[in-house]
Amino acid sequence: MRVLPTLIFLVCLTLCQHAVEAKKPNIMVFLVDDMGVMDTSVPFLTDPQGNPKRYPLNDFYRTPSMERLAAQGMRFSTFYAMSVCSPTRISIMTGQNAARHGSTNWINPRNDNRGPHGPPDWDWKGLKKGEVTLAGQLREAGYRTIHVGKAHFGPHGQDGEEPLHLGFDVNVGGAAFGAPGSYYAEKKYGLETNRAHHAVPHLDAYHGSDTFLTEALTIEAKKQVEAAVQAEQPFFLHFSHYAVHGPFDSDPRFAAHYRDSGKPPAAQAFATLIEGMDKSLGDMIDHMQALGIAEETLVLFLGDNGTDAPLGHQHEVACAAPLRGRKGAHYEGGMRVPFIAAWAKPSQANPLQANLPIPQGTIQSQMASVLDLFPTVLKLAGGEAPQDHIVDGQALQPLLAGTADPVRPQHFLMHYPHGPHRSHYFTVWREGDWKVIHHALPKLAAKGNRLQSDGGGPYELFNLSIDPFESTNVARDEPATLKRMVKGLREALRAHQALYPIDADGKELIPPLP
Repeated sequence: MRVLPTLIFLVCLTLCQHAVEAKKPNIMVFLVDDMGVMDTSVPFLTDPQGNPKRYPLNDFYRTPSMERLAAQGMRFSTFYAMSVCSPTRISIMTGQNAARHGSTNWINPRNDNRGPHGPPDWDWKGLKKGEVTLAGQLREAGYRTIHVGKAHFGPHGQDGEEPLHLGFDVNVGGAAFGAPGSYYAEKKYGLETNRAHHAVPHLDAYHGSDTFLTEALTIEAKKQVEAAVQAEQPFFLHFSHYAVHGPFDSDPRFAAHYRDSGKPPAAQAFATLIEGMDKSLGDMIDHMQALGIAEETLVLFLGDNGTDAPLGHQHEVACAAPLRGRKGAHYEGGMRVPFIAAWAKPSQANPLQANLPIPQGTIQSQMASVLDLFPTVLKLAGGEAPQDHIVDGQALQPLLAGTADPVRPQHFLMHYPHGPHRSHYFTVWREGDWKVIHHALPKLAAKGNRLQSDGGGPYELFNLSIDPFESTNVARDEPATLKRMVKGLREALRAHQALYPIDADGKELIPPLP
């Protein structure tokens, strides 16, 4: 009789299958500060046929690890973030548009920086204990949740100052501020500068060495990944580099690559920060391969807002050429960021990758944004948000499979009711090929932002399908389209319960119908 051995074999096989099904993928969100879509040797912009198109900036920067990751997976040609950092970071953690979660400006760690006309009730305090976060939901799903690098979720003295309050099990380097005091260990990452209040914490072991900040954070991230593997626990690594945010401290490991570039010293230093970040990405992928977990680890690479490359005025074509604008701007150079999704080691045979097969070396042209990370990661991890938590993003799984998603809304809202900053008191609404920009204080915008509008009116309108670089404002020439787009903008603001800037009398500056 061979019934018993056969039965035992079938039971074991079933248990093994359930074990595979229950296994969860590791996830690394690799977030780069102030990195726009053009700050890389990987071409993200495409020609009318959807093929990648190189521009001069792609030949200035050196990012071989990004090239490697893009070859292993999918890059997005049109991926949006908020145009300043804290709103994006909180959107990643909540899946909500900044207009909804209320932290619509970068968070000054010490003072409420709403601006003289900003909404008095905007959420300067940022994320708080008990709020739904991606890290918290993943921890409930059995993940070890690790934060390394820049946090900037809330100001000093508030819950958001400490990532451990927000669902993370580990915090290395995260604090209230968004820029490091220094990238140099010789200066104790800021302690021995006039920016000691921005000294990066938890890295005392490197003080006095020649370990650049980007490298120190990479070493610490590798340690945390290894610890999670040894504990046989799936991990969520939120690896959030301070690079490439100012101060533009040149990374000596790469400075020689740019000395003959003809670029200004600050731009050369910025490029070294880009290359150092890229080395970190490659080191993390190599480390995962050495640990034998690369096939089980999804990498999501992105920037938190448009470029801050020191190459020119933030509203002209220079910093993100051929795109117009840079960090803080309402133009594409301030809002478009790189996004790559890939398995650290692609394998068609891996059952985890079968749940999210990402075709290698592909480009997705359909619009997506930072809002989509929350539902995408939760779905992959087998978790879900509480029913009373509104999620504005859409899971990226259909797009990552290499197909079009016909039901995905093709719109994006960027609301910045603050100033004075680079751009002042504006709202952007993109719907399909069209993009409208509302300037709540057009005279201020015209003076500080070189507003392209006949008579200094409140609206700019662009058809990005025929004018992707926003060279011609057609608000006066397309009155019917302008009216339709403004209606969409107003409806989006209402749906998100957005707060508006105010005039001198405290009256809300709601976008008027043209």
